[in-house]
Amino acid sequence: MRRKMKRVVVMILSLALAGAVLTGCGESPQSRQEVQQGIPETIPEETPRDVVTEREDTEAETAEKPAQEERKPTQTSEKYEDNFAVDKEAAKAFAQKVKDAAAEKDLEALAELTAFPVYVGLPDVDVVETREDFLKLGADEVFTDDLLESIEKADIDDLQPSMAGFSVSDGRTANINFGVVDGVLAINGINY
Repeated sequence: MRRKMKRVVVMILSLALAGAVLTGCGESPQSRQEVQQGIPETIPEETPRDVVTEREDTEAETAEKPAQEERKPTQTSEKYEDNFAVDKEAAKAFAQKVKDAAAEKDLEALAELTAFPVYVGLPDVDVVETREDFLKLGADEVFTDDLLESIEKADIDDLQPSMAGFSVSDGRTANINFGVVDGVLAINGINY
C-alpha cells in the first residue's frame, strides 16, 4: 500500500513537472525580475547577478568526495541559483549532450548527466535511486523508440526555462527534462 501511494505521488509530481515544463509555468518578465531581486547583495556588481561562479580548489579536486556528492553530475565550476539563471548557450550545450547520449544509446553518458534519485516513467520503475540501479535498467529499456524520436527531433536552439527546468522533446509526452540541481545542470526526469 505504501509503495502504491509513493507511485501515485511520484506520478502526480512527474505530470505536474511535465505540464510546467511544457507551459513554461506562465513565467513573466516581472516574476523573473522578482527572482533575481532575491539574490543576496554580497555578489560584486561586475559579476552577473543571476550566475554565481565557484573557484575549484586543487585540494578539493584531489580529495575523496563524500557519497552524497555522487548525486550530481560532474560539470564546470559554474553554479546556478535556479533555472532562470541558466543562459541559453549553457542550456543548449547541455541539451546537446542529452541528444548525443540518446543518439548513441549511451546509458553511461546519460547517467553522467543525471542527478539521482531520478524519476524514470517506465512501467514498474518510477524513481531510480542510484546510478547503479539506472544502469541495470539497460539501454534498450530506457531508450524507447518514441523517446529516441522525440529527442532526435527536439529543437534545442531556444530552450525556455521554467520552474521545472528545460524539456528536450519535440512536443510529445516522451521527453528528458533537466534543470538546476545543487547548482549545476542535471537530468531530473525521463518521461515516456
